[in-house]
Amino acid sequence: MEMEGADDKSAVFSLRQSFREVMSASAGSIACCYAGQPFDTVKVRLQAAPELYSNPLVAAVATARQEGVTALWKGAVPTAMGMIAENAVAFGVRGQLKRMFPGAEDSGFASSIAREFMLGYFTGCCASLVLCPSEVVKALTQLEGSGGKKDALSSWQVTQRIWQTRGLPGFFAGLEAQIMRDGPFYAFFFGSYELFGHLMKTYTPAVPDEARFFLAGGLAGMAGWAAVMPADVPKSIVQTNWNSRVAGDFWPTLSMVYRERGISGLYSGLRPALLRAFPANAALFLTEELVKKAFEGAGI
Repeated sequence: MEMEGADDKSAVFSLRQSFREVMSASAGSIACCYAGQPFDTVKVRLQAAPELYSNPLVAAVATARQEGVTALWKGAVPTAMGMIAENAVAFGVRGQLKRMFPGAEDSGFASSIAREFMLGYFTGCCASLVLCPSEVVKALTQLEGSGGKKDALSSWQVTQRIWQTRGLPGFFAGLEAQIMRDGPFYAFFFGSYELFGHLMKTYTPAVPDEARFFLAGGLAGMAGWAAVMPADVPKSIVQTNWNSRVAGDFWPTLSMVYRERGISGLYSGLRPALLRAFPANAALFLTEELVKKAFEGAGI
């Protein structure tokens, strides 16, 4: 095992590679957050308070009129912080797993893509542990002010209230739901990114790398969200409830949504999620790849 900073992509442990992955993912996270936050705010409100909004446009317009346009970026600060932590872990863990389990050089295309899906799943389970606290704060903050509610709490006030009333476990409310969503999400997210990137490189070789990063990233985000929306709906409901437990609420909530709203209820918020997924994740992967290339070019 190597611990030096040498630029050896074959090393199981490479500080230089890990540094590039973490820093480039952090830069991509900021771009991802601010490109997609308005869509996420609308999605959460549709999922947690469907009786107030008939569709995404109504939710967006009502939020802007009642609380101001900047309300669409509610929870952006904890989201950005959470995304930086999440993606630093996700891209870092994924890179480490790829070095630990490189796969056979003669493995076929299908086997290689299947490996990306599997590594993505384990990456998601790790990332969910880091992401959960910021997701709880974000979800509760986004629901504040919905329906014209006065004296809405800020992200910092929500954080203080969680700490004062529930302590550390309060920041991990819905962890079970977080894992149930993030494991499959990252399987599709990273697996689809590699799949779309390979197909574009094979069949449209004239497309510039930057366009390939952008398109593959956006499509991968959409694939991930389409796959996990039935898990995201109960997760949003659980994490917008001040009394939710760390584990034990996901499956009852999933059953409740199905009984009361049917299959369509499990896809509530799908449209804003997909609308957000493309620009947000296109920005994430484009920024991540460009920053990583810049580090490599600078010899960092």
